[in-house]
Amino acid sequence: MDLGTLGVWSIGIRQVADPAVRAAAAELEQLGYGTIWYSGGSGTRGFDIGRVLLEATDRIAVATGITSIWATTVAQSAAGFEQMEQVAPGRFLLGLGVSHAPMVNQGDPGRYRRPLQNMARYLDELTAVPRQRRIIAALGPKMLDLARQQSIGTHPYLVTPQITERIRGRVQAGFLVAVEQGVVLETDPARARSVAREHLSGYLKLPNYVNNWLRSGYQPQDVADGGSDRLVDDLIAWGDAAAVGDRIRAHYAAGADHVCVQVLGGGTPVPVAQWRAISKEVLAA
Repeated sequence: MDLGTLGVWSIGIRQVADPAVRAAAAELEQLGYGTIWYSGGSGTRGFDIGRVLLEATDRIAVATGITSIWATTVAQSAAGFEQMEQVAPGRFLLGLGVSHAPMVNQGDPGRYRRPLQNMARYLDELTAVPRQRRIIAALGPKMLDLARQQSIGTHPYLVTPQITERIRGRVQAGFLVAVEQGVVLETDPARARSVAREHLSGYLKLPNYVNNWLRSGYQPQDVADGGSDRLVDDLIAWGDAAAVGDRIRAHYAAGADHVCVQVLGGGTPVPVAQWRAISKEVLAA
């Protein structure tokens, strides 16, 4: 399926009961974005959101980034995918991931175990969703290998262009690399880094991300005390639309097929003004 080269990753767009959110989804399509990404949540909620987004649009793809295999059963994913196909055939992409031990184990200690094997089992059982209609949040080499065998590609979150290049070097042409990129449209370094650090604060406590950054050459001091300026600046693109566009283009140069931007500090659940500025910089160039 065609995701386009530029998408939007948004938490706020989950608020589909708000007519302004549905209007924003339709405008993203008009602006030329190829895909709307959102967190799948738990159970069937992610599919209910996806259905509304598909109904509010005509062409744009809709994707979960991600649906946790611990929070949504295989049967729920299969039924949800079928629901999406009935609403808008060919426009829904199921993004799957293993989430993180501190989140999965909360309220159920010890549940998070053997993530690679459990993802493989989940995919084997998910026969109702074709390989080309699912994508895996893969960061490490073994999960990337599984994604290559069982899905259309990888949807890595909180990565730098250098990490994108490493991922592309491990997979073959035709394997989709669809990366998330956090952005702050703010030119003042102190204010931009404050917004970025607030966003990163929870992720700095999650081993999957921290270990990936350490594998990529960052040092323990980079991931301590709210993150070094180096790490913050490398993970979150900040500045004007041109600076954000440069970071997006750096991912393309590193081998990304698709970049989905997550606007931080936009002041509204659906920061349409910022999405317009980014689309003008990247898509109209």
